[in-house]
Amino acid sequence: MARGPDGQGQTQGFSLKDELFNADTVGDLAQEYAVLPGFDADRFHARAVAGLAERGLLERLDWLADCIEEQLPSDFPAMAEALEAAMPPALSADKTDDDFGRFIHAVPGILAVRHGMEEYRERALDLLEAATQRFSMEFYIRPFLNRWPDETLARLDQWTQHPHYHVRRLVSEGTRPRLPWAANIDLDPMVPLRFLDVLHADPTRFVTRSVANHMNDLSKIAPERVVEVLEAWRRVGRQDAKELDWMTRHALRTAVKRGEAGALRLLGYDPEVPVSAALSLEPIPVRIGDAFEIAVTLTSKVDLPVMVDYRIAFHRPNGRAGEKVFKLKSARLKAGEAMTLAKLHKLKAGASTFTLHPGPHRITVQVNGVDRAEGLLELI
Repeated sequence: MARGPDGQGQTQGFSLKDELFNADTVGDLAQEYAVLPGFDADRFHARAVAGLAERGLLERLDWLADCIEEQLPSDFPAMAEALEAAMPPALSADKTDDDFGRFIHAVPGILAVRHGMEEYRERALDLLEAATQRFSMEFYIRPFLNRWPDETLARLDQWTQHPHYHVRRLVSEGTRPRLPWAANIDLDPMVPLRFLDVLHADPTRFVTRSVANHMNDLSKIAPERVVEVLEAWRRVGRQDAKELDWMTRHALRTAVKRGEAGALRLLGYDPEVPVSAALSLEPIPVRIGDAFEIAVTLTSKVDLPVMVDYRIAFHRPNGRAGEKVFKLKSARLKAGEAMTLAKLHKLKAGASTFTLHPGPHRITVQVNGVDRAEGLLELI
């Protein structure tokens, strides 16, 4: 389930912000900073925990930074030295994925922006380089890109060759044009392509997933350019073929939903194929909270691969449009043979992302990105 920075959009009884920031996790942070001479860990813990309840997820990060900053030197070089001395061991450089770190370790990034960005840029970037090996500094590199674009880009050029994959990932993740939860950056979105040209061949999935997500962001801005770059990466052959295939599918997932012809062709699906589709929806009507079956029967005069998706145009009492694309299946048709693809679609009541309303909902079937059939589903 997608969760916002305020910790909402969560299942009943679960709070992301409480899972990440509580007396125990703050206690872990207190023990780490207790290594600093004169740092009162008990005082920090009591003050920090007392202020959590009234704050959202990202606000809790700033609050922890406030509470730690009170006991650090005010001079930034000395502050940075103390922050580095209190850092836990770096995340293992031997892993390749799913090693994000802990949110409590975002504090150095917050303080680097607050106190180092203006007068101590290079020292602050050194701090981010160290900190991102414990927790991603993707939020905190972005203010530097806005304030010092040329100097920060030069540092990122160096980091594409860094021995620790968390630092390499920061180069891609921190420059994403549409990074979730993060502040916007003023950077021309085409500029980071020079980093991705290097990082797409990275041996770690944590980095290549970021590259693919970055490319997916770009596909919303310049889909044709994304296809060109992915084709170029195929030609140079620096990445393992299977990994690059995975990256390509992941990078084009939004473009495919939009039916972008270039993206579909790169994945092997021709939008102009001669195929017919017949749509069946049962039961009609269907109650909100129940499920309906969508079945699509396809026929073609030639053998061909197909990617079948369907869109639901949701009925809204206020008349505003709302549409979402869902995957059905990919398959290979044989000439002259009918193939039926079916799926049971649950109509969740009280979903956190959108609310269903009674009324007619239009279902449209896409085959290789082209609308081929449609029908109406009545919700009651």
